[in-house]
Amino acid sequence: MKQLLFLSKMSLYIFSGIFLLSSCNSNSNSKAPVSDSIVATTAPAPDATAPAAKAKLTDPEIASIAVTADQIDIDYANIAKSKSKNTDVIKFATTMARDHQAVNDQAIALAKKLNVTPMDNPTTQSLLSGAATTKAMLNSKSGAEFDKAYIDNEVAYHEAAIGLVEGTLIPDASNAELKGLLQSALPIFKQHLEHAKMVQKEFSK
Repeated sequence: MKQLLFLSKMSLYIFSGIFLLSSCNSNSNSKAPVSDSIVATTAPAPDATAPAAKAKLTDPEIASIAVTADQIDIDYANIAKSKSKNTDVIKFATTMARDHQAVNDQAIALAKKLNVTPMDNPTTQSLLSGAATTKAMLNSKSGAEFDKAYIDNEVAYHEAAIGLVEGTLIPDASNAELKGLLQSALPIFKQHLEHAKMVQKEFSK
């Protein structure tokens, strides 16, 4: 029961960023599209009850979300490397820290090249809020209990991150180089998820 409650809370924190993405950004400085005059004369009147279209994220906002999400997982990995005694968990955490730092370095270099300053936004803030709670939870555990909590979180975190990158960040990215960086990072995140699931099996025996 405690494990189910933990996973439910984790899913809430992780996915809150994605939900805020569709709710908060739809109300922030979105411009109405210019209608084609021919279509406008023949199209039916809009349904007043239909939900408003989600405003696209800007490249600076995408850069902020990507860098923040990577740094959060690096922080989780550093906690695991300092607390765990499990060889598989330490190996996994070392891989996470290395790979996410490499992606972050590329993202920061690209932002500098494009003269783009990452812009804070509701999704970034939600990710940071959830991460603070998760770090406190991880730091309160030890031994096998910590290892399982860390790996369970990594599975949930990577599932949410992959959904966010595939469903929002890549489609919304305007700059071709930024979109390409996100696309190249996606297979790495999917490998991380499979690795995490493999280690997770060790704690479900």
